[in-house]
Amino acid sequence: MNSYELMGISKKISSLASQCEEELKEIYEDLDKLGELNSAKVLKAFQDNEVVESTFNGTSGYGYNDVGRDKLEAIFANIFHTEAALVRNQFVSGSHALAKTLFALLRPNDLLLSISGLPYDTLHEVIGIKDNPSSLKSFGINYDQIDLVDNDFNYPKIKEYLKNNKVKVVEIQRSKGYSTRKSITIDKVKKVIETIREVNQEVIIMVDNCYCEFVSEVEPSEVGADIVVGSLIKNLGGGIAPNGAYVVGKKALIDLVGESLTLPGEGREVGPTLGITKSLMQGIFFAPSVVISSLKTSTFTALIMTKLGYKVEPLYNEKRADIVENIYLGNPEDLIKYCQGIQLGSPVDAKFLPVPWDMPGYDDQVIMASGAFTQGSSIELSCDAPLRSPYIAYQQGGLTYAYGKLGVLKAIDYLMSDKND
Repeated sequence: MNSYELMGISKKISSLASQCEEELKEIYEDLDKLGELNSAKVLKAFQDNEVVESTFNGTSGYGYNDVGRDKLEAIFANIFHTEAALVRNQFVSGSHALAKTLFALLRPNDLLLSISGLPYDTLHEVIGIKDNPSSLKSFGINYDQIDLVDNDFNYPKIKEYLKNNKVKVVEIQRSKGYSTRKSITIDKVKKVIETIREVNQEVIIMVDNCYCEFVSEVEPSEVGADIVVGSLIKNLGGGIAPNGAYVVGKKALIDLVGESLTLPGEGREVGPTLGITKSLMQGIFFAPSVVISSLKTSTFTALIMTKLGYKVEPLYNEKRADIVENIYLGNPEDLIKYCQGIQLGSPVDAKFLPVPWDMPGYDDQVIMASGAFTQGSSIELSCDAPLRSPYIAYQQGGLTYAYGKLGVLKAIDYLMSDKND
């Protein structure tokens, strides 16, 4: 009995999976090279910061003089080539880290400009796009946005806007969120930062890097971003970090975010690790290989779903900016069924079927398949979607390629179970 038979995958789907893997060999080899390069960056950062066993000791209470926390943040700063980093379990999510960063950098009458269109749903109430008495808007902070054009930045409009308006922070969201646009590659980030600097040397360039870390050879901070934000239950937690987020960038800006997270006057000097340091360090250590497993899972999904007649984005042979794969299911029934199939292929809560629900922070009902060891972890194989046209499943993750592939095949088998051969 082979692995497909053991998982109850039909012979038709099993045969198609084998064909896909044969076609993907060269792409997988290139991904392995990328994983090795990013692994070398991480290993060197650990060695340069002289991590020893006692580094894993945690603190309680105020968290004064936490050597392990300081070394972890130095490791992140080394990997991103930045002056400083804030890596904390006190962040409850990537969205929380983004919110604290925005509140740290902006003051009443300041102007925030998104140049990648409408931000992710969970930031709408943070910014004030959707009314909330605790939003940036309620503090007199202004917001505007410039939409993408053909999946790229509107360079002339950005230059013109910056010439005519006093913008404090430019925000770039690399990953697509629940939209149909493409995620933004590091090459495009580099080009738009160069464009911005032609007009304005002072504006703070902030990048939402969620889902994008270690997908490329370089990170946004290496091509000119002033501050970069991401989650630890996505790429850089490696499936091991139980929670948290990071912010990296210029020291003066990171100090402001530290004071926003804790309190003015204490900032980054406080924050107990409560025994979590070892998990966060193991997470970043495993992250390069876990991200590659996730990319292989997404690439495999793109090819096999294309062969089954579904539209996907990105295509299997397209350059990727993040770990997310869009699968256009076309109707709510198939969308729900595919997500339920991912749950059936998961290690945790596989006996339950997810259903759409009114998730906080979202206007539409959302179905979320996440049979994960960490609640909400999207570096583990997961799939979620708002119940709205064109009924796209947003799939991400895969701690190992084998687990990711088997989970996807289980979902496909479940989706196709009541369709004619």
